[in-house]
Amino acid sequence: QAQLVESGGGLVQAGGSLRLSCQASERTFSHYTMGWFRQAPGKEREFVADINWSGGSTSYANSVKGRFTISRDNAKNTVYLQMNSLKPEDTAVYYCANKIGWGTEPTDFGSWGQGTQVTVSS
Repeated sequence: QAQLVESGGGLVQAGGSLRLSCQASERTFSHYTMGWFRQAPGKEREFVADINWSGGSTSYANSVKGRFTISRDNAKNTVYLQMNSLKPEDTAVYYCANKIGWGTEPTDFGSWGQGTQVTVSS
């Protein structure tokens, strides 16, 4: 089972940017579609974005479309989430995971990292 480690979270003012990274230990990282989710206090974990194995296909939640960009570097076993124009409602713990199913529900994803906190102040 892949081990995933997220980093790059922090405190930022509204309108600012952050870049999250997720490094995988799995040598088969490049075989998987990878995704980012987030979970705010008291809310369910929600899909943010995913990217196919080659990086040629991406999808985004409507709430982040046009502001966030997912990318990957298979040589480094790493997937990224560039977050621009951040809003207070983006505040959450962000998780990466590898996709094992067909949809964008948390159950469609397998191994999860420990998460990284993103806090956006108004």
